[in-house]
This record gives sequence, structure tokens and C-alpha cells, in this order.
Amino acid sequence: MSLSLRSLVLCSALLAPAFAADPIRYLPATKTFVLDAGPVTYAIGVNEKGALQPLHWGGRLWRDGDFAAARSSQGWASFDLSATTTPNEYPGYGGGLFVEPAVKATLADGTRDLVFQYQSHEIKGDTLIIRIKDISYNLEAALHYKVYPQGIIRKHTVITNRTAAAVVLESAQSGAWHLPAGEGYRLTTLYGRWAGETQMAQEVIQPGLKVVESRRGNTSAQANPWFAIDGPERATETSGRVWFGAIGWSGNWRLTIEQTPHQQVRVTGGLNPFDFSHGLKPGESLETPSFYGGYSEHGFGEASRAFHRFQREFILPGGLTSKPRPVLYNSWEATEMHVDEAGQTELAKKAATLGIERFVMDDGWFGARNTDKAGLGDWTVNPQKFPNGLKGLISNVKALGMDFGLWVEPEMVNPDSELYRKHPEWAMHFPGRPRSPARNQLILNMARDDVKEYIFGVLDKIVSENEIAFLKWDMNRNASEPGWPEVAPAEQKKMWLQYTRNVYEIIDRLRAKHPKVEIESCSGGGGRIDLGILTRVEQVWTSDNTDALDRLKIQEGYTYAYTPKAMMAWVTDVPNFNGRSTPLNFRFVVAMQGSLGIGNNLNKWKDEDFTLARKMIAYYKQVRGTVQTGKLYRLASPRAPEGFAATQYVAEDGRQSVVFATLHSQQYGRPVPPLVLRGLDEQGVYKVTWLDGRAQTLSGAALMRRGLTLDLKGDYAAASAVLERQ
Repeated sequence: MSLSLRSLVLCSALLAPAFAADPIRYLPATKTFVLDAGPVTYAIGVNEKGALQPLHWGGRLWRDGDFAAARSSQGWASFDLSATTTPNEYPGYGGGLFVEPAVKATLADGTRDLVFQYQSHEIKGDTLIIRIKDISYNLEAALHYKVYPQGIIRKHTVITNRTAAAVVLESAQSGAWHLPAGEGYRLTTLYGRWAGETQMAQEVIQPGLKVVESRRGNTSAQANPWFAIDGPERATETSGRVWFGAIGWSGNWRLTIEQTPHQQVRVTGGLNPFDFSHGLKPGESLETPSFYGGYSEHGFGEASRAFHRFQREFILPGGLTSKPRPVLYNSWEATEMHVDEAGQTELAKKAATLGIERFVMDDGWFGARNTDKAGLGDWTVNPQKFPNGLKGLISNVKALGMDFGLWVEPEMVNPDSELYRKHPEWAMHFPGRPRSPARNQLILNMARDDVKEYIFGVLDKIVSENEIAFLKWDMNRNASEPGWPEVAPAEQKKMWLQYTRNVYEIIDRLRAKHPKVEIESCSGGGGRIDLGILTRVEQVWTSDNTDALDRLKIQEGYTYAYTPKAMMAWVTDVPNFNGRSTPLNFRFVVAMQGSLGIGNNLNKWKDEDFTLARKMIAYYKQVRGTVQTGKLYRLASPRAPEGFAATQYVAEDGRQSVVFATLHSQQYGRPVPPLVLRGLDEQGVYKVTWLDGRAQTLSGAALMRRGLTLDLKGDYAAASAVLERQ
């Protein structure tokens, strides 16, 4: 090596940031914890009062000397004491705290004051536990942290009563995230209703509290436990700072977004304190849900891609080794509840000719289930519809080269059912009060152990006796009359927590006993989509609204928070929800942007429909690996007034990319401008093959600077192209 080259190498080594090998470390000189999650650093210090104080959540910091010791701030006059003006990693309600607490409790002697101080910590690789305790009482909180290479950090807390008497928790949050001090931040959340889920809302964060929550017993379609904050300078899809996070919980949850009068934006999240009271006997603990947080310096797009990769690797069952989502057919629209072996077999034969890989029979196969007014809860095969059980149908489906799936709704019961007549007490209720049916059904109190064991037993029996590869687990109403009269009144509010825990336990036990069975989470559409259920299921039903134009916005909002691999997107018949008819080609291009399913009544299809569907499904199979596990770039939003929408997916290895584009309606004969792509190799050469067979060769530089020319004309036009790097 020459002297000049040796000097250059030495100089480069001296200038390069010396990243620590350990993802979590403690700096005793400043009493600082530094958590490095790939490109993100999160830091916490112990201040002079023994309180945990957040110091940094943002881009990677490599120099330990940059972390000064935590110091509590002064109070502001007599009205805001130091407890309120000093950021606190996990504040108890006490000591003059007026911002949102992480925990609120009443002790046995009536004390309602908690002031936590640092006690000890433990570091094991990528995990950290910090233990804090009240200054007087032996009420402890263990703060758990785990870091992930995608820039994601997970928090959850275990609160333990080590006093000699009972303690009542009135709020138990998983943690709080603090942004750099300042004003002008913007909040993005997802809201909706049945058939209109994951709509995006953006608003400037103002002084005070903004609450986003579910009180419905499940995640809900009305709000989703995800948030993103950008600012004070505005972020775009491709640039700017974005902080984001999500609660992994499928029951009642709450996010409290707060800007204090002292220019501090903070997000507190965990169990919803509404109708919440959780007693802890001496020695008992409560573990809160996981609360995930991440950060991006390259806009909303990079934030989504990091979160998608994290979910595929660390949240979804099987992680990166999990199989691609199969193309499925669901029989609901063809037959509704009028199912039998002969009719379903004929549908399966038609589905098999399309290249379908999974056939799913929906509602109507059990009990006295001919309408939605009866039979729910009686999970035995209807002997009139299936005199030989399900084995004949399943054998027929498998002989056609498909596996078999089944619809279930385990958490519900019709009043007109054998189960309800035998166990009316199993439904949620208050004695002497009316019970409010919805969709002619009541909700079972899954917090009860006998209900939990019954539901596990019937599902286990169905799966054990039949070759079932897939369960579509539905939940078609929210909780009302949430009584649990079998337990003491002081314990009844634990129902919300225990309900979700027992649902999780049933799924976990079922999967452990039947590891090949896959599950879809459905709640009348997207009512149960969160990182808690996604650790247990392979896919989620995004919305009952399958109108292709509506789905563009629903799917866009979904992808801000969750991976497309889990997003079920169906092609169905028209007219749909809005009385709108869109071309079959348009519907396929929209649905191929997630995990593809077919829900049409194939008995009414014409030959040309089958021909087009075969072509589309074969095309999807060529690109699904890229769609389901690639990097998503949102190129043109369906929320824009132009009515043009486009997405691009790039495989992790960069060899393949696929573009989907739709146009609601052409105006004034104007062509759609060239679509500028992203995520390609500038020096690479790509063969671009369109759905209609046209092909061309372009460089990555041309595609990302000049763009891809689209031939979209008229109403409900759609196009897709696959790019293969040569």
C-alpha cells in the first residue's frame, strides 16, 4: 500500500463515526441509557431527583459525550411545579403533575399520589428493563424496552404491588413518547367507520389534549391505535422528520396526544382508562400492551417502509420465513348462507380454473344457520346441508389443487341458538337490564374461563376433525351491556382486559396445537387491525367495502401503518356499495396491491371474465413476492383532486419492481403526466412489461427522472407494469 493510500485509509477511519457494538448501553458518568435501533437513537437519563427523563428520540447519535446528564427544569411560578415542566419517561399521578400520567392509582389508605424514582436496571443484548418505585410505597413499575434494526423501539410496563394491601389502578399506560420541544407539529391518525376504515386525518397539534381511542371492546373501525407526527417543518412522502408509533392491543386502547403550555409534545398510550379499574392484591402485577415507536428523516414513505419491514420480520407469524399469501376464493357473494357440498364443489371447480390456491367457505355451514337470525354459537356442521360432514367438500377442494378454509365467528351468539338457550348467562349483560342485539346477535363474555374453554374446544374439534388450512375469524359487533355479574362489582371492570387476553389465549393455543393452520382477523371489515392481533394472524380483512374506487383510499390509509402483506384485497361483483360499476380490469389492478382474493359469484361470470381473471391472477403470482415483501412507494395519492393514483413496489433485492396506476376519470382529453418512479438503480437497465403485453427497455435514471408514460384514458382506467432489472 502506498503512503498516500495508507494515509487516506487512516484518515477515513478517524473521521468515521464510532458506532457502539452494543445496541443498549448505560453511561454511569451521566446516568444515561442509550438505545440504538439501527438509524435511530433513544436516550433516557436519571436526573438529580431520581426521576427518569427522556433526552432524545430521533436520528442516530454516535458520540457518548453528546449526552449531558439529565436535569429537572424549574417550575413556572406556583401553578406549574417541576413535576409538570420536566419531561418524565413514566410519570405517576402525583407530586404536582398536571400532564397526562402514565399510571394513576389509589392505595389502601386512600393515598392517590405516586412519585416514581429509579431503583435499578438490567441490560441483556437488545432489551433493557428499568425498575422504578414510589418514594414511599412499594408500588413498582418495570419499564421494558426492546430495540429493532429498522429504527423501531418497543415499550411495555409491568406494574407490581409489593405493598401489604390491595391497590386499585385507575390508569395503566404502556409508556410515553416525547418529541423535541417546540410548536407547530402536525398529527396524522386513521379514523373511519364500518365500510369506511383507515381514512386519514391530519391536523396541527394545538395546546391541550387530543384523545384517539376505542371504548368498543376491540380495536375498532372508528379509530386505529397508530399515529404519526411531523414538523415543525412539514414532511412529505419523500422528505422531512416523522415520528410514529402504534399500540399492540386489540381491546380498549387510548392515545393521548398532548402539547403542554411549555411547548412539549408528548404521546401517552396504553389501556383505555375509560370504565377501567384494576385491583392488584399484594404480589400481583399488571402487564400493559406493547407500545411501538419509530422515527424517519425521509418522510412518511420511509417511515412506512421501515414499519412494514419490522412487521414482516418481527410481528407476523413466521417472520421473514413465512409463506407468501395465497390467492384465495371466498364463497360468500356467490351463495351467502345457502351452502351445501354440491354447490360449493361447483364453485370450487370454477375457482380452480382461475389459478386459485385456497377455497374458503363462508357463513351458513353450521347449526340452524339459514339467516343471520339463528344458529350463531352452535359450531357443529349442519346435517341437512352436509350430511357427511365437511370431509367430502374438503376432499373435493383438495383434489382440485386448493387448500380449504372456513369462516367462524366464535365470540358471538344468536339468542335463537342452542348455546344461548343453554347458557344465556354467557352473553354480556347486567341483571334486570335489556340486552341490545346487533345483527341479531349478542356478544359472549370471553373474559369468563368457561366461555374461553368452550370456544377453544369447539374450534379445536373442527380443526382436528377436518383438513382445514385457514380460519377467517370474524367479529360483527361491538360490546354493549358489559356486565359480568358472576364476579364481585369491584372486579367487573377487569372484563375489558381479560376479554382480549382470553381471545389471544385461544388463538395462541389453537396455533400451538395446529401449527399449520393460518388465521385471518376480521371484524366486520377492519375493526380488529393492530400489532397485537398481527402477532397471531397472517392476514387481516381490510374492509367489507370492496368498491374498487373506495378501496384506493382505504388501502392507502392502511399502508401508512401496516404491511401490505397482511392486507386482504378482493375483487368482487358490481355494482357495489355505492351502486357503482367499475371494469373488472380496474378492480383487479386495485386488489393486486395487497394480498389478492376473489369474492365474485363465479356462477354468473361470462367466458371473457374467466379469461381476464386467469390472466390477472397469473400476472399477480409473478409479482406477489414484490408486492407482499417489497418496499412500497406511494407515488400518487387517491386523495388528490386529479383522481389519479399510483403505487410502486420494489423487491428487497432490487431485481423486480411493479407499478399500479388508476384513473377515476379523464378530464378535457388531458393525458396523465409521466409517472416518476423511485427506489430503482440509476445505473440499471430495466425491461418494462405491461399487462397488455407491450414491452420496452429503459434505464433506472430515465424511469426516476423522466418517468414512465402511462396510457390511461376515459373512466376507471387502470394499468400495471412489471420492471425486471437486466
